[in-house]
This record gives sequence, structure tokens and C-alpha cells, in this order.
Amino acid sequence: MHLIQCGARKSRVLSRLKGIIYMSLDKEAVKKVASLARIRMDDKELELMAPRLSKIVGFIEQLSEIDTDNVEPLANVVDVALPLREDVVTDGDCVKKILANAPEEAQNYFVVPNVIE
Repeated sequence: MHLIQCGARKSRVLSRLKGIIYMSLDKEAVKKVASLARIRMDDKELELMAPRLSKIVGFIEQLSEIDTDNVEPLANVVDVALPLREDVVTDGDCVKKILANAPEEAQNYFVVPNVIE
């Protein structure tokens, strides 16, 4: 069980909802989390968010109980090899095509207005 610390106070209250055990976060814990996330919330919003965040924490706690010892790390959900192309070095040789889009060019460079004077 993970504890959320609010100053010197720790909240470790277990509740039961639809068969799921979850950690109950009080208004002060939600206020601390909101403060850390730089989210301004009034008292009414804090009261509404407390049970919602408690459910989220409970779901995460449930996931931590899953035995993943024999599960290999997954890099891709589909077992597909990416197509490879030959690595060829080129100089691009498309300066004229690129500069055709420029509103103004000089000596094969884009001309832009001064930013710093």
C-alpha cells in the first residue's frame, strides 16, 4: 500500500466499491496533488475530485498486483518487422526546388527579416 503524504499527515484509509479495494484520498491530499500539478481548484472541485482520484489510485494498485515475472518486455504490440531501405548518402541537390517556395532568396539562401537589431 502506498501512502500519500500531506505535510505531517498520512492518509491510509481503505474503502470498498464494487468489489475493488482502493485508497481513499481526502480533500487535503487532493489539494496537495493539485498544488504540485499547479492546478487551481476550489473547495467544491476538491470534493468532487477526491473519490475520482481514489478510484484511479485503486486501479493502479490493482495493476501492481499482477504477476508479470514471466512476461517479456514488449516493444511493439504487433510482431511486425519494419521495412529497411538502403542507406545512401546524397547531397540533396534540390536547392532550386526548395528556394522556389521562398518569398525572397539571395545567393542560394532564404532571406528573412532581422530579429535582433
